[in-house]
Amino acid sequence: MSTKIYAVSRNHIVSFLKIANFSVRSRKIHKFVSPAPGKYPERCITIETEEMTEFSLIKFIYTVCLFLFTGGLPIYAISQNDAATLDKTSLHQSPRAFSDTLKRKAFLEEIVRLLPPDYTKNGTVSYQDSTFQDWLTRTGELPPDFDKMPSIPSLPNPLIIDEGGKNIPVKTKQQWESKKGWMRKALQHYITGTFPPPPNNLQTKVLSEKKDGQVILRIVELRFGTEHQAKLTIELMIPPGKGPFPVFLSQWNHRGWAQVAVRRGYIGCVYAGADDKDDTEEYSRIWAQHYDFTRIMRRSFAASRAIDYLYTLPLVDKEKIGLTGHSRNGKLSLWAAAFDERIKAVIPSSGGSGGEVPWRYTSHKYDVEDIALLSCAQPAWLHPRLRFFIGREDKLPVDQNSFMALIAPRGLMLSAAVNETAANSLGIEQAYETTKKLYQFLGAENNIAIRFREGQHGTNANDIEAYVDFFDYIFKRSARKPENKLVSSFSFEKWRLLSGENINPLNYPLHSKPSAINGKAEKEMLSLEQWELKKLNIQKQIQWALGTQPPGATNPGPFHFIDEDSGEKYFGTSVQRPESTSVMGRVALAPYNEFGDYLYGYLYYPKAREAEIKAGTIKLPAVIYLHEFDYSKGFSSENYDHEIAPFFQHLVSAGYVVFAYDMIGFGTRLEEGKQFYQRYPHWSKMGKMITDVQSAVTTLANLNFIDSTEITVAGYSLGATAGVFTAALDKRIAKVVSVCGFIPLRTPGAMSNAGLFSWTHVYGLLPRLGFFIGHENRLPFDFDDLLSSIAPRPLLLIAPLRDKEISVNQMERFSEKAGEVYRLYNRMNKIQVYSPLDYNRFSIEMQKKTIEWLKNKE
Repeated sequence: MSTKIYAVSRNHIVSFLKIANFSVRSRKIHKFVSPAPGKYPERCITIETEEMTEFSLIKFIYTVCLFLFTGGLPIYAISQNDAATLDKTSLHQSPRAFSDTLKRKAFLEEIVRLLPPDYTKNGTVSYQDSTFQDWLTRTGELPPDFDKMPSIPSLPNPLIIDEGGKNIPVKTKQQWESKKGWMRKALQHYITGTFPPPPNNLQTKVLSEKKDGQVILRIVELRFGTEHQAKLTIELMIPPGKGPFPVFLSQWNHRGWAQVAVRRGYIGCVYAGADDKDDTEEYSRIWAQHYDFTRIMRRSFAASRAIDYLYTLPLVDKEKIGLTGHSRNGKLSLWAAAFDERIKAVIPSSGGSGGEVPWRYTSHKYDVEDIALLSCAQPAWLHPRLRFFIGREDKLPVDQNSFMALIAPRGLMLSAAVNETAANSLGIEQAYETTKKLYQFLGAENNIAIRFREGQHGTNANDIEAYVDFFDYIFKRSARKPENKLVSSFSFEKWRLLSGENINPLNYPLHSKPSAINGKAEKEMLSLEQWELKKLNIQKQIQWALGTQPPGATNPGPFHFIDEDSGEKYFGTSVQRPESTSVMGRVALAPYNEFGDYLYGYLYYPKAREAEIKAGTIKLPAVIYLHEFDYSKGFSSENYDHEIAPFFQHLVSAGYVVFAYDMIGFGTRLEEGKQFYQRYPHWSKMGKMITDVQSAVTTLANLNFIDSTEITVAGYSLGATAGVFTAALDKRIAKVVSVCGFIPLRTPGAMSNAGLFSWTHVYGLLPRLGFFIGHENRLPFDFDDLLSSIAPRPLLLIAPLRDKEISVNQMERFSEKAGEVYRLYNRMNKIQVYSPLDYNRFSIEMQKKTIEWLKNKE
């Protein structure tokens, strides 16, 4: 096979060959033919591959071209077919413009390839476009040049102007107004689309009015816009009295919510901007030539039109209008309040992604509705430009906390359930904490609140009463403050004071780069015997970082098959687990046959071997699956390519037993994680996670139908990290699969949610290492040490090229250093790195790769 490399001049081709040929000589797997026949032979070469897969070639080209771009050379790899479509004019642009265009086109091809198809039954991308591809064709839009955009791993700071550039702090009211204006434009550009200004031709028509006891029920039709084509139906429930009354505003399907508020002395107002009655869909046609607002934004726009009418009524207290809505209505409520300052308080209830959960906390490793899933499942909800940022959420200039910032200093309560599938408590709390700083700056700290309820997505009357309580507090009808209890956030400073620990990083030696196999001079190669001694020291340092594990007793487990499937239903959890199928059985390890320190887990096994399993006459290999940062569901990932049950079923079909459970701080163990450091100030959450993995290994090794020599630990994201840590310390683990499981710790960086800082200050996994912030090059170990300590056991590292948390070069350094240790054992074939052109996720292709690797007995 072959591919073409295009550049703007022959000099750049020469530069490419100088760099590429160096790699070619070292790998001896490519050859080049130059110049290539074609339309512009002086500007292209053809690469032909030998003994390489198509993916390997793509990876090689990507790596070289990434280096060239970093060096400022305008060159990019494109396929043979794409080359044929280049028009002659584009080749005669300025070198930089031509290079940038090619690069952005390549970004787009990659994005389109990774996106799922549009589910147009739920709506079209716009009035003019059915699908995302239709929109691309009509507009000719390209993604931004991501290399020129600053990376903001943590949430955008509303108190910083030109973040990632000049980083000007907001200190004056004038600066804040300027930042607000910038955020309004950016949010419309990337998320909501543009929308019309308030109409000046509002017409009203009372369709009906009657009394329900002492409450007046009035249905009104509003007309506005060009030739009054746009309409909006609203219903008012007016309590008895002279008023003026506060207003509880919501959508048509939340009439029951408004009824609660009416009994509390509010005018209840619901409008036709919901699925069961939606007057706003026509707005896309009416304003199609001038504005591109999405369905969610159209319904937000309608909320403001309802307020236009409310402002005409003497019975309305204009300073006391509160808006709320649930799920998709929660999203629109947040958006509406951000753009309409007449809304004095708002509660987005379980809005999820696009609501109170920031996009940076919807990436795959958090297992909620990420950009790709939600934008394609609901094509009408979000602006198509948002899709450009799949896997690159850190490049978004704004995020959901930007909507929240625009609401300040007015009342804002973020509300969600701890175990609903689309929630991420940590992300919500990070948005709350970031926005709270702005409220403090504006002198309105008490006007922002957060509320978590037990259970899943639904609400009940008590929740709505609590929402009215918040409106009462903001409107000064009550002095009862919200409680604002957090469930996931960690404070390094509070831990430091609680534990009394204080570590001086200057007492630790400098480490210039990953160096697992090197000696003190970082040049001297160690012998196998020397490496074994060094590994003992690495393991000692890892144990130190994990903290002091309290003494405990070993739980050997049930020893044999327990025909029990109630599991966590025993204590009433609402979290749904992967179920049994025709080929996959399920059994629960639960009281009084639990594992570890009174922990619940689930075994999934081949149903065809059930009789042998029960009799203990068979020995099957086992996989301990460790999940990602799924705060609400633990290991129960679901929805589109997040679904984990099919992966379990494929493993079971391959003859494996799968064991899965929630790690501390996630799913059914969310509260346990919240209280951890109050109970164990000198241990660490990562230390507890590793202890739990080791307990799982002990239980499996003692089961009479498990082959104790064939226990694999496989995980994604956080789970992969926990698996790597455990395998580095516990030789009972036979194989390891790590999917997006490591990041560079010794890379210096700003105070952000990337790298070491996220581990120590955001997630609270290894707080002792938090003292090394600013001194990362003095950390006693890095991931190359962990990977090397697993040698010579089989190790599969799946590291996508577009993983925003680790660069290609960093990933290769780690794997190469570990590879040197495997070479000492003469086991180079036991470590494998698979780097698909993908972003950080456990895709179906990666799942297939894992199963193929496990089945390979070489």
